[in-house]
Amino acid sequence: MASDLTFTGERFVPACAGEIAYEHWHRYAFARRYVEHRRVLDAACGEGYGTALLGAKAAEAVGVDIDTGSIQHAQSAYGSATIRFVEGSCTALPFADASFDIVVSFETIEHLDAADQPPMLAEFARVLKPAGLLIISSPNKRLYSDARDYANEFHRHELYRDGLSALLAKAFPAQRWFHQHVASWSSIWSEDEGDEIEAWLGDSGRVSPYAPPEGMYFIVVAARTAAALPAAAMRGSLFTDAEETEQKRAQANASEVLRQDALLKDRDAALDRQTAHIHHLEALVAERERVIADKDSQLAELDAARQQREQLIALRDRELSERDRMLAERDRMQAEHAATIRSQAGALERERQRLAEALKAFDAERTALRQEIAARDQTIAARHTFRWWLSLPWRRLSLWLQGR
Repeated sequence: MASDLTFTGERFVPACAGEIAYEHWHRYAFARRYVEHRRVLDAACGEGYGTALLGAKAAEAVGVDIDTGSIQHAQSAYGSATIRFVEGSCTALPFADASFDIVVSFETIEHLDAADQPPMLAEFARVLKPAGLLIISSPNKRLYSDARDYANEFHRHELYRDGLSALLAKAFPAQRWFHQHVASWSSIWSEDEGDEIEAWLGDSGRVSPYAPPEGMYFIVVAARTAAALPAAAMRGSLFTDAEETEQKRAQANASEVLRQDALLKDRDAALDRQTAHIHHLEALVAERERVIADKDSQLAELDAARQQREQLIALRDRELSERDRMLAERDRMQAEHAATIRSQAGALERERQRLAEALKAFDAERTALRQEIAARDQTIAARHTFRWWLSLPWRRLSLWLQGR
């Protein structure tokens, strides 16, 4: 029956598959050989599937758990005339003394604080009959946590083998230890009945009897006395689920590995293409860098030429400025010279007019002088005549008369 509870990592539910399912289901399958026709308590029963598996063999199976939701689900899913579920704590069980023949407690003790573990075991001893059995499991801290450098957030206090043995010894000194570990096996079985089971360990070089290693989990069948322990009729136990989920998971993993390998090959090919493309791009970048370097060199030359041109332009500008200054000075001097020339021309014109007038006066004076000379010449000529000498007295008389 499918569970309607969600797996949180603390309580296993049957909807889980693979290694964790094998571990949990196998423990209950292992315990069923001890519970036939007996009254069984499944302590910390969780979802209730294990109690139901035990109840199929036991005279009565009772599951107890502190979680109300789990108990309600279990009663609804698995409850029957011989299977029932009760809410309660493993450190204070709601049952009378010597009420059960078997107490089963799988993967419970590590979920309690160290101070609560002895009271739980004391409660198990209290509700068990004097010849009753405790079947308990616990993770092997050395392999489960230490070797894997792993910390389960739901585990409060994990135990090594010696610690678990010492805790059990107070109420259950008689102990038979089993180890549990999920591994890959090749199984060969006979169609005929038989009790012998052989186990081998080997490779292509050698084969030798399999010496079971230390398990990931301890399973202990414990009692108050050695006489209460059942005979050691079983050396080992194998388990697989009906759907072969672990084998299918391994096959799926193998298929996934092949798929991932194909993807890796595709990725490697893509990386090779990308690498070639990168090399091409790097060559292009190198060529671009070379071109840039050439361009930089050309730009440097152009910049030097530009600076030289700017220097020449600046020199030309200075020369042009000097030329403009000289032209302005020339224009100024020309203007001053023109003004001087105009001034001198005016003065010369005035002087020319003065000279012309003077010359005109001179000409008039010369003309008058010439006329006077001519008159004198005439006079002198006349004086050289007789008539002049005859008229001289009259001229003197006229001058005298004019003088008066």
